[in-house]
Amino acid sequence: MNRSQINQAVTSAKAFFSKFQFTLPPFAYWDLTTWHQNKNQAKHPISAGLGWDVTDHGFGDFEKSGLVLFTLRNGHPTDLNEGYAEKLMMAQENQIVPYHFHKQKTEDIINRGGGVLKIALAESTEDGQLSSEPCTVYIDGMAQRVASQSIVSLRPGSSIHIPPYLYHRFWAENGSVLIGEVSTINDDQIDNYFLEEVGRFPKVTEDEPIQHLLVSDYANILR
Repeated sequence: MNRSQINQAVTSAKAFFSKFQFTLPPFAYWDLTTWHQNKNQAKHPISAGLGWDVTDHGFGDFEKSGLVLFTLRNGHPTDLNEGYAEKLMMAQENQIVPYHFHKQKTEDIINRGGGVLKIALAESTEDGQLSSEPCTVYIDGMAQRVASQSIVSLRPGSSIHIPPYLYHRFWAENGSVLIGEVSTINDDQIDNYFLEEVGRFPKVTEDEPIQHLLVSDYANILR
């Protein structure tokens, strides 16, 4: 992705979050100079991967397959028994997040506002493919038995529980969706298993100055 695309995606997400009166922590608005001034005090946000995350899943078409995320809190991935994680996301209308599952993370995905969040679901087979067997999911705490690859709809206020090894693919309809995620410890470096080969973090072309650091920038830029 071009840095200009990333800057614009973050700017749009900030405005979208603000529309729903969701205020981010101060470091969400730091510029590069402020990050360098505060990097010693921000050791936990840096090591735990808190902050902005923009991905096009390596497809090179952010509008078709992409997502903007902000990780608000997270325990440290080296200690999975201490803490939890919380994210806020902006899914644009018809912008697809491809099938993936997690081996470690259990999560609740919540439609916090906007359009309708569509989620396709399937269990994973032992060799990482889509199972043809139905699965049981919990929507707003109530069990539902659904066929493999069937689609459930989450309207604002509704949530779904996603256990490990459950493939999920999602997108927004009838407008962009403000998505919340509450989960066990999150490690995006090693705990995302996609059905097809994708790139979890973007390869960035620096066509304009950085406005906001991504979590994938920390290692190189804040060394």
